[in-house]
Amino acid sequence: MTQGICRPHQVLEDTIARHTGKERAISFATGLLANIGFVHAMSSSAHFDAGIEVRNHDTVFVVDRDVHWSIWKGLEGRDYGRNVHAFRHNDVSDLTRILERVRARKTVVIAESIYSADGTMGPIVDILDACERYSAISMIDDANGFMVYGPENRPYAREAAAIRDRADFVMVSLSKAIGLEGGAIAGPASAIDAFELLSGTSMFTAAIQPPTAYTAKRTIDVLADDPAIVDHYLAHAARFRRQMHESDTPTTPTDSYMLSVPIGNDAAALHMREWFVEDGYLVPVFSYPAVPRNRALLRLFPHAGHTEEQMDGFLRTLLAYRRRLGL
Repeated sequence: MTQGICRPHQVLEDTIARHTGKERAISFATGLLANIGFVHAMSSSAHFDAGIEVRNHDTVFVVDRDVHWSIWKGLEGRDYGRNVHAFRHNDVSDLTRILERVRARKTVVIAESIYSADGTMGPIVDILDACERYSAISMIDDANGFMVYGPENRPYAREAAAIRDRADFVMVSLSKAIGLEGGAIAGPASAIDAFELLSGTSMFTAAIQPPTAYTAKRTIDVLADDPAIVDHYLAHAARFRRQMHESDTPTTPTDSYMLSVPIGNDAAALHMREWFVEDGYLVPVFSYPAVPRNRALLRLFPHAGHTEEQMDGFLRTLLAYRRRLGL
């Protein structure tokens, strides 16, 4: 809007639109800005010259209560219970109950594909069924699933197909499978055109650096052209999950590449992180406020380059820490 875009941005956006099955995509400097921008665009009002007006102030948002912080940040200041409703995590019956009660002229339902904390795949097909039944606009945050799920030989193929074929909008992150930085919203061309003006996070901050946009496009092409890369990675993650289960190490119930290990007590989880560092392991710990108090967990996903020896060593270390804490 203010200075145009470079060719790498346009090519990247075209590539994302093609892989998400949507008409057009708009890129943002981060995935967080993409989510905030989507909520702002769908809830803002603006008056332009020649009598052109946009009135989105009456939009009602219905979101899974465990959606990413960026969605809640975008909704900040809106009237909870009137313009914003939350349904129980992955509970379609609760979503249906709210949609039945709201019956708004414009309702936007937001859910995630793979949730960051527990690694669960949302019941995407049932959510989209409910959206269609109640004429609600659907937006799926696919930050953790983009370029990982989709082919029929991989987990969640049915859900990935539904996101591609039926979701109105899809958010993707370039910091997960792509390994860089940036995000995008894909959807109907007319809406994405409007997002350039209405999102705020597109026009009023810097874009992805052009070399990053170029590299992201090339990375997407490589992952699409050589499916064995992700197939091998998912097999690598599944093998590690089996090893954890065989050693009686609990993980959240999911088949995704995220192997979240419940710890519970926040202080215990933070002690565990310090012990891991001392023994040469860098392990992400989710504690409050990333998750509710005393529902801390280790948020694990193996790197494609981790060797069997490294994985075995980590698992032995984790088991020793769990015994030390009486878990």
